Amino acid sequence: MTTTAYTLEFGRFKLDLGPRACIMGILNTTPDSFSDGGKYTSLDKALTRAREMVEAGAHILDIGGESSRPFSEPVSEQEELDRTIPVIEAIADRIDIPISIDTVKAKVAKEALAAGGSIINDISAFEKDPDMVNVAVETCAPAVLMHMKGTPETMQVNPSYEDLMGEIITYLQERINFVLEKGMAPKNIILDPGIGFGKTVAHNLVLIKELHQLTALGYPVLMGPSRKSFIQSVLGNVTGKKAGPRSAGTEYGSLAACAASLMNGAHIIRVHDVEAVCAFSHIIDAIRNA
Repeated sequence: MTTTAYTLEFGRFKLDLGPRACIMGILNTTPDSFSDGGKYTSLDKALTRAREMVEAGAHILDIGGESSRPFSEPVSEQEELDRTIPVIEAIADRIDIPISIDTVKAKVAKEALAAGGSIINDISAFEKDPDMVNVAVETCAPAVLMHMKGTPETMQVNPSYEDLMGEIITYLQERINFVLEKGMAPKNIILDPGIGFGKTVAHNLVLIKELHQLTALGYPVLMGPSRKSFIQSVLGNVTGKKAGPRSAGTEYGSLAACAASLMNGAHIIRVHDVEAVCAFSHIIDAIRNA
């Protein structure tokens, strides 16, 4: 299918979304993230990883200092600042690439943008902190609004929907209306249906399959299926073997989920394995644009 084209502009950066897949590389500075917790908590290791992802083809780096894995607990504002701001400053000084801050805290977002960040990635869609929308409006930063049923501590406790896509779309439309009323420019809105955030295995599969329903809202869509547990569950059900979050099977499964997301209209793919996703996304782009 042909994907609707959009342009994101922020400061000196400009990204054309649609003609090609936009790859967002994940850089967690947390000790407890589900896939890479503890790997990039030092400044040198984080900077090295950032360079690796950029060399592999990443268009955006997403920096997070608070885990949002299922059943995770929040960290203090100061702890999150200590984990993320030095990393963002170091990357912004050395690497010419847009940086996204993955946070639900307005102060963290504001300081991250001041340190050289460009994009706000808020898994609560600006609900957690009422000041977040003001930061977005004042800085003119593009922002990702994500759907999540519950909180990271509760979201995977028997999530249920009467109408999965209808409820996700209704929620995101409500958040769109909210930020527009507060003065946010439509061109700065990015939507994320929240793969793995308050969804069962079946929910995640349907979400990817029916993604075109979300893209019909008229905004760029971000998808983050990389190494999510639903991939491991599907593989386990088929093979009878347990797949770890970094096993070869999970990596290949992640690529399949990313490919399906792109073919169904996603604009931005948030991933751990940037090199592999960039390699296959060039073929997906060629097919979509044929």
